[in-house]
Amino acid sequence: MNPPEPSRHGPAHNPRRGGRGGSRPGPTPPQRQSGRRGPARAEPPTDAPVDPARLAARDVLRAVRDRSAYANLMLPKLLRDRRITGRAAAFATELAYGACRAQGLLDEIIAAAAGRPANEIDGTILDILRLAAYQLLRTRVAPHAAVSTAVAMARTEGGERITGFVNAVLRRVSEKTEEQWIAQLAPTDPIGRAAFTHAHPRWIGQAFADALGAGAAEIDEALAADDARPTIHLVARPGEITGEELALVTGGTEGNYSPYAVHLESGDPGELDPVRDGLASVQDEGSQLVALAALRAPVSGEDGGRWLDLCAGPGGKAVLMGAIAAIDGARLDAVEISTHRAELVRTSVKGLPVAVHEADGRESGLEPGYDRVLVDAPCTGLGALRRRPEARWRKQSSDVAGLARLQRELLDAAIDLVRPGGIVVYSTCSPHVAETIGVVSHAIRKRGGEAVPAGEVLNEVPRAAAGPAGEFVQLWPHRHGTDAMFIAVLRKPE
Repeated sequence: MNPPEPSRHGPAHNPRRGGRGGSRPGPTPPQRQSGRRGPARAEPPTDAPVDPARLAARDVLRAVRDRSAYANLMLPKLLRDRRITGRAAAFATELAYGACRAQGLLDEIIAAAAGRPANEIDGTILDILRLAAYQLLRTRVAPHAAVSTAVAMARTEGGERITGFVNAVLRRVSEKTEEQWIAQLAPTDPIGRAAFTHAHPRWIGQAFADALGAGAAEIDEALAADDARPTIHLVARPGEITGEELALVTGGTEGNYSPYAVHLESGDPGELDPVRDGLASVQDEGSQLVALAALRAPVSGEDGGRWLDLCAGPGGKAVLMGAIAAIDGARLDAVEISTHRAELVRTSVKGLPVAVHEADGRESGLEPGYDRVLVDAPCTGLGALRRRPEARWRKQSSDVAGLARLQRELLDAAIDLVRPGGIVVYSTCSPHVAETIGVVSHAIRKRGGEAVPAGEVLNEVPRAAAGPAGEFVQLWPHRHGTDAMFIAVLRKPE
């Protein structure tokens, strides 16, 4: 999948534009009311030392804003370097990832409390306000602790002159619960309100609703699941360890659909012996189902064991397909355009019957005649936002058109490379209809071919049918506990 676009902060990327979010708050004194947590008057700040967990979370937010860093890559390294472990590491993770996910919602609340748009506040101070507002609204941290540590950080960054502003804004934030702020600031239309409530840009909420189609009434449930902390999914390497064995060794639970999937509630998977020993790796169960669909779909004629992964980086699906190829006596070619990602694939598939080619999938130079081709195309990644905390605020609706063009070209190349009677599996980790049904329908109109009902290939997955005739599969976090993967299976005309 494509990495997130560089960050741009401003009102256009908030869940709503203008309106009450920038209004100056009134002087109403704070009162305790019901809600997720009662609005609590923040006590006057004192010079409390700032703990390493909060400092780590602040530094992650700063790196995301300043350097377009990825929070899920930045934080684990930072925790290791600073030797932050145990409960402190868990607290830092909750604060950093939670504040990144809720950024747009927090910015609207901060703007209302500050009486000015969030993008007019100095970036370093805004990071501190986001971190403290998240604690006030979405955790059980004592209000005085959230405010006093924020004031201490602000004093370090901007001196005494800024502490009064930070204290005043956070006291106003603490006067209402999250639910009360939402009632005051959210748009009134159902999709806009759902997107605002669950901290998504409105255009992403609309994309989810469009993809749900007849199930659009589930939009609140879908966005809520996308805003929740995901569980860790492992994949057992076929031929080395079974899913059942992996679950016993790690203390996890077996997946619902993939025979190789194991779910863990928390922890660092890199510390697990099976992961360190190469017997297992981290991979969402939905991604495992993509690879399994490419291997299960029936071809016409004999399967000669010539398989292709056309967009292989960073290598997760290539490993699963390659391990099964080793068992079945098949061989897999893996194509990746990026030098860095191609090297990741080579490292991941070491010892498997996989040949890695650094090339553009649209012009790979490979000899046609493959029995099976997987096109896990670069996409907006809207289906995996829960695993990439800051990504939803970096994505732009304008990204979709260019990606859809690339996706059509890659799928066209895959159809050229597969033999008559062979199958092409097209997948994205995005439910956006322009990247999914739109791309596949264009290929069928242009090239002919048969859409093999993906529900028959993955018939163990309930409520996954998508497309005009239910011929495709769309997975959802709220229905299946997976990323929102789209899967289409096409058979080339003989």
